[in-house]
Amino acid sequence: MKLDELDIKILAALQREGRMTKLKLAETINLSPTPCWERLRRLEQAGVISGYHARLNLEKLARATMVLVEVTLKRHQHADFQRFEAAIRDVPEIVECYATGGGLDYVLKIVARDVDAYQRLIDRLLIDDVGIDRYFTYIVTKPVKESGALPLDRLMDGTGREFL
Repeated sequence: MKLDELDIKILAALQREGRMTKLKLAETINLSPTPCWERLRRLEQAGVISGYHARLNLEKLARATMVLVEVTLKRHQHADFQRFEAAIRDVPEIVECYATGGGLDYVLKIVARDVDAYQRLIDRLLIDDVGIDRYFTYIVTKPVKESGALPLDRLMDGTGREFL
């Protein structure tokens, strides 16, 4: 799907303020409401916009420990990756998981009540034998940047007008 400059403006505006009304969105990108709504609907139907979410401030909700974990699997057959991925999808404390290339297989972002709760989670995964060979734990001491917003202007092609 090719995106033009107005599509990018819509996406950037929604990344900044997801609760923006459709009328405010149209004003923000300097487009009349009906064409703006049509573009928004097209972006949603195409799956470019996959949802609208509230970003919660964990520090205001509960004391918690954030942990980044590098995981290497014992074996590297297709079924091994599938088994591991299916197992971690069912663990609510694992809030993000990325398959990676290079010297390790996955990077996990885990939010647990404390270090002990994190270790119990890892122990449970090891006991369940989901295929973990080695794991390395990194306790997050403070968040430095947590925008979550995509750098849309940096991802555009050389023309500055369309996504590739």
